[in-house]
Amino acid sequence: MGEVRILPQAVASQIAAGEVVNRPASVVKELVENAVDAGADTVKVVLTDAGRTSIQVIDNGCGMSGEDARLAFERHATSKIRESDDLYSLTTFGFRGEALPSIAAVSEVLLRTRTAESETGTAITVKASEVEQEEPCVCPVGSSFTVRNLFYNVPARRKFLKSNQTEYGHILNELERVALAHPEVAFELVHQGEQVLSLPASAIKQRIVSLFGRKMNEALLPVDVQTTVVSVSGFCSNLQSVRGKGARQFFFVNGRYMRHPYFHKAVLSAYEGLVPEGDQPSYFLFLNVPPDTIDVNIHPTKTEIKFQDEQVVWKILMAAVKETVGRYEEMPTINFDTADMPDIPVYDVSRPVVPPKVSYNPDFNPFSGSRNESGQSRTNRDNWSRLYGDAIDRKVNDGGIPFTPVSETIVKPEEDSLKPYQYADRYIMVPSEQGLMIIDQHRAHIRVLYERFMTDAGSNGAASQGLLFPEIFQLSAADASVFAELKPRFAELGFDLSDMGRGAVAVQGVPSGMEGQDYERLITDMIADLRVNPTQEKDRQLESMALAMARKAAIPAGRHLSANEMQELVRALRACGISSRTPDGRTVYVIKSEQEISRWF
Repeated sequence: MGEVRILPQAVASQIAAGEVVNRPASVVKELVENAVDAGADTVKVVLTDAGRTSIQVIDNGCGMSGEDARLAFERHATSKIRESDDLYSLTTFGFRGEALPSIAAVSEVLLRTRTAESETGTAITVKASEVEQEEPCVCPVGSSFTVRNLFYNVPARRKFLKSNQTEYGHILNELERVALAHPEVAFELVHQGEQVLSLPASAIKQRIVSLFGRKMNEALLPVDVQTTVVSVSGFCSNLQSVRGKGARQFFFVNGRYMRHPYFHKAVLSAYEGLVPEGDQPSYFLFLNVPPDTIDVNIHPTKTEIKFQDEQVVWKILMAAVKETVGRYEEMPTINFDTADMPDIPVYDVSRPVVPPKVSYNPDFNPFSGSRNESGQSRTNRDNWSRLYGDAIDRKVNDGGIPFTPVSETIVKPEEDSLKPYQYADRYIMVPSEQGLMIIDQHRAHIRVLYERFMTDAGSNGAASQGLLFPEIFQLSAADASVFAELKPRFAELGFDLSDMGRGAVAVQGVPSGMEGQDYERLITDMIADLRVNPTQEKDRQLESMALAMARKAAIPAGRHLSANEMQELVRALRACGISSRTPDGRTVYVIKSEQEISRWF
């Protein structure tokens, strides 16, 4: 007998299902897309245990007859295409005929459906690809799919599912994509009996705001370019709304969500030189091209799409975004042709020069060690010291490090071995026994603050500084699900946060050293980091969050430091367990030996 055999149908179905259905979010994606393809204008998703126990998708689309309902569970059965040429004129999400058979192969499915022409509907129960029951039923026009016990017959696949919170987050991501692609459709999401999302049919901008919060309304710039090759519409963020983490980035082509790293670089190129390195914009861009110029039949998930003229589309996309940013972000012009211009006195070279007198300037901050907008000298700090004495010495710098006052009884410059110097308001140079130490002040402060935050969190939780007026902001549904998991970590770090329900969060207290920060931006950045790099270990979560706090509160590059502030920063750095690297592996300082310096000359 030969070694080659045809696999049993049940085994073949489970293998094929692995390409289409790999977690509950895959089921939600396929069923919701089918509902939109069926012409539904209302889609409701009901979850139990993040889809592990039950997923129900209800729509008011065209529905199916009894014969079509049974045939829909057969592999490669579809109503979307008839012949191979139809692949080049696709206007629907689905076309492979694999979604329903794949779902039915690894779960128990109950379908109740009815067309507008029928008085009664059809109820079909399918378990492990086998139709167990089919009977008439009373139901509204449309379809209702209930998927229970996902992967019950594939224990290995079920074993590798993540926590309910993680799986729920993936479901939200899939719903966001379909909801953005079709703002004309109303969506509702219910999880564990509680309504999480309620998105009425609306314009695309209102749909974005409904999903990601009111702040998006002010951050979005409209993009609209029409060419014979591609039409580009949608929105991109203004320069003030770029962020290091958590940027919302979506591409759609002909109403279908897609991933496209090449086009992503086109958008980033439009912002090049306008935003800090590492920051990224949010964008919601919709591309419309002739269907015969793209190929969506590359992967069962249908998120990888090939374009016939990728380079041309890249250039048009980059130019469209760049033109939008340039048009809405241009600097206001100054009109010098005005009759209200004051007379500007002419400088008299014969007039004697009188040294300026040092006077009180209420806008000058003597504790920051920096010049104010009027360019007043740092010598004003000494004048303030004479006025207020020890009151200044008890202050704390903006970055949160307490600095020792300059006093002959405490620090004598001639006895201090550090003797720091600042270069370009960014680097601190300190002579040492090994040579000349050059320190990046921003990275050094990140290391110092990170270790302080981690130490405080490890000692039964850090103390919280109460806010006089609580700050309330709104999280998106996806961020709110992650926040629920991270709330204990926030408390350990010293945040006093209250969940107000439906994504609203109130900040009532913050860790020492974080006062005056943009709390909403900080908290959403922490949440975004966990979404990008999901992990279940408590220590890793704390480390990631402490690093985000340290980055936010650290002394920025470009800030002038006094000699005393530099000394205290160097001392604090030397006290760190690991001083040469930031927590994310960046170099904090380099040391140039005397021999290396000599070779330069």
